[in-house]
Amino acid sequence: MTIAGAPDEPRVLIFSLRNVFQKALFRCPHLEFENMICEIDSAVLLAPEVDLHSTRSAFATRLAYHAPITLNPGVPKIPADTRYDIFFTVCGWPSDLLIVNAVSDVRAMCRMSVCLLDELWVRQIPKNRFFLRALAKFDLVLLYYSETVRPLSKLLGRRCVFLPPGVDAISFCPYPNPPERVVDVCSIGRRAETTHQRLLEMAREDGLFYLHDSIGGSQAIDSKEHRALLANVAKRSRYFLVNPASFDKPDIRGGQSEIGNRYFEGAASGAIMVGQRPENQEFAQLFDWPEAVAELPYGSCDIDMVIRDLDQDPERQDRIRRTGVVQSLLRHDWVYRWEAVLAAVGLQPMQGALERKGRLQKLADRYVMVSRFPPGSERGQCSQSDPSKDGGDA
Repeated sequence: MTIAGAPDEPRVLIFSLRNVFQKALFRCPHLEFENMICEIDSAVLLAPEVDLHSTRSAFATRLAYHAPITLNPGVPKIPADTRYDIFFTVCGWPSDLLIVNAVSDVRAMCRMSVCLLDELWVRQIPKNRFFLRALAKFDLVLLYYSETVRPLSKLLGRRCVFLPPGVDAISFCPYPNPPERVVDVCSIGRRAETTHQRLLEMAREDGLFYLHDSIGGSQAIDSKEHRALLANVAKRSRYFLVNPASFDKPDIRGGQSEIGNRYFEGAASGAIMVGQRPENQEFAQLFDWPEAVAELPYGSCDIDMVIRDLDQDPERQDRIRRTGVVQSLLRHDWVYRWEAVLAAVGLQPMQGALERKGRLQKLADRYVMVSRFPPGSERGQCSQSDPSKDGGDA
């Protein structure tokens, strides 16, 4: 079991699944969030190693699917020699709760317990009802999918809360050394085939640099390297394709339209997002600035028209990019998500969080200044004179 980041007086115990699912691409933002908490708070990170292919783990998982019986899939006992304020864990799927449930003495170790569950569709609640029973041990249940909040609250008999995804806004920010946007269109993960084919035509006929997934796979060699690469590609991209979570799987999501990580990554990088807006109230509140997303209906082949229209107006492009970056720095960094968690359990942020917020504010202020006074003007040169004072480029 990995034990990392042990300060003298820790107040947060992070139970991480990184040693179980460390290579899964969709979990990389989870690890980014956990790493951020360790940087800005007083936290200890525990990461058990569980062999999911062992007979014990396979039997425990299969049993939990069909009966209200939860067995330990192989999680070693956690030493309970320290008292924490918060037990915090991030689960990707309901089945992850089988591992978390094996921590039997959470109440003895921690004053409050919090679980963040990433992917849970309303349609999946009935078949995962036995896994979801483990959530009853938590004081606070957070969900990335807003429309799942009410049905799950009803099932558990307690209030669940929507927490939007976030992003390392400093890492994705193109300032203070904005790179040239050499990638015309970037598409990561799921995509509409008709739109994809039109972009391939544009690449052949017009010389468009269209960067997209060309091999199948859901594993990362290293999660930090993967996130750093994605950030570097995104802030070198002019256009960034986005769509609601699992938009191509209506049999799973039903009528739900949820916010995926791509929106936060695209906005933070200053790329112009092209695609569909999730049809829910939370998205309208989180991305409430004009032209946050250039609308392109799912399956449309008119992406060439959208791009050409935007390419004709450089000032409009700059406004969209600048607004997305600044809004991300001031609203969507992981530090704001952690502040929301702390507020829900009655704790104040620590100095590390306040310092990061100050750095985000300085980046936002200077990015606006540089955008208004381009390099070469007196004001522009002054605003970029000493980027090291605001932390430089992450």
